[in-house]
Amino acid sequence: MTMIPAPRVGVIGVAHSPFGRLENETVASLVGSVTVGAIKDAGIEPAEVDEVFVSQFNSGLTPFAFPSSLPIGAEPALWGIPMTRVENACASGSAAVHQGIRAILSGLADTVLVIGVEKMTHAGGAQVASALLGADAELAGTQSPEGFAGVFAEVARQYRDRYHAQDWLGDTLGRIAAKNHLNGCANPWAQLRKDLGIEFCSTVSERNPVVAEPLRRTDCSLVSDGAAALVLRKDPDHPMATILGFGHANDRLEKNQRDVLEFAAGRKAVHEALMRAGASVDQLSFAEVHDCFTIAELICYEMLELTPRGQGRRAIDEGWVFRDGRLPVNVSGGLKAKGHPVGATGVSQHVIAALQLSGRAGDMQLPAPELGLVHNMGGLAVANYATVLGG
Repeated sequence: MTMIPAPRVGVIGVAHSPFGRLENETVASLVGSVTVGAIKDAGIEPAEVDEVFVSQFNSGLTPFAFPSSLPIGAEPALWGIPMTRVENACASGSAAVHQGIRAILSGLADTVLVIGVEKMTHAGGAQVASALLGADAELAGTQSPEGFAGVFAEVARQYRDRYHAQDWLGDTLGRIAAKNHLNGCANPWAQLRKDLGIEFCSTVSERNPVVAEPLRRTDCSLVSDGAAALVLRKDPDHPMATILGFGHANDRLEKNQRDVLEFAAGRKAVHEALMRAGASVDQLSFAEVHDCFTIAELICYEMLELTPRGQGRRAIDEGWVFRDGRLPVNVSGGLKAKGHPVGATGVSQHVIAALQLSGRAGDMQLPAPELGLVHNMGGLAVANYATVLGG
């Protein structure tokens, strides 16, 4: 029996809007701009696209929550093809990318357009906090003033107590924030392009108040508007990057029925992606991880098994995760500095990875990267996606 090799899935074009407070943009205009941009960057005709996936969390942040056909307004030749909105909390963007990968691997599509979008900044803080709490089974529908920061603040408190980190956790989280803000200065699309410094990020002040103890403002990702898009293609001749492996694992919704400091399902998703790619963490050139809060990035170091549990601070203290370290993490600035327009985040992470691997990352560019990891999670490590891309 002759075995037919699985098709190779490549990224052949990308587009990215600025992230931030985009008062003159709408969901439709954001989708339209990245639709046109990604198709142009791919060097294809719109009619060559077989399927479209659009990721948007929304959860009531805008009156219009049915964006799947919006690309037709920008490219009328897309009329009549399947278009689907994908939502899986903060991992919606990676969920859409993986749907595109699966559509190609299934043989149902040769070329797929994936778009991520969110419009958030027009809503008040209380509305945004309430909407984001819709991703937590226990707090959905409540009006907690701390919002999702309160969820991760409890994680930080548990981490501090379990690992006796009272004397160093605040400084470690501040160093992570400072690293990502410094990295964000090189990202032309980042919402906050300012080097805030370790001292500012590690200190409680009038300009950096506690949001949810022990998390300060600089420990929390930004409320953002923005969009990103990429074109995936079967067996492309000269891709920007190739999808080598992908993994997806879900955990229980109930926090009291799992160890919230372990990110166990995230580790499973990463292992699955690496296994499919035939690679190890030691072979990665960079990683874009889901740092919705600095405590999340700290635990991601341990999830990636850079260190044993409770020792993630070594990765930042010893410089492993800086641009010139052994595994640069969030060279884009991450969600912390780049911004976190929820539905766009996972797509943005894949766009950044493809740009790095094709040598097109501009001031963000690392020297000769070969393998990149994207990690995106929804809720408190409930829906977890990982993708390994190669140059």
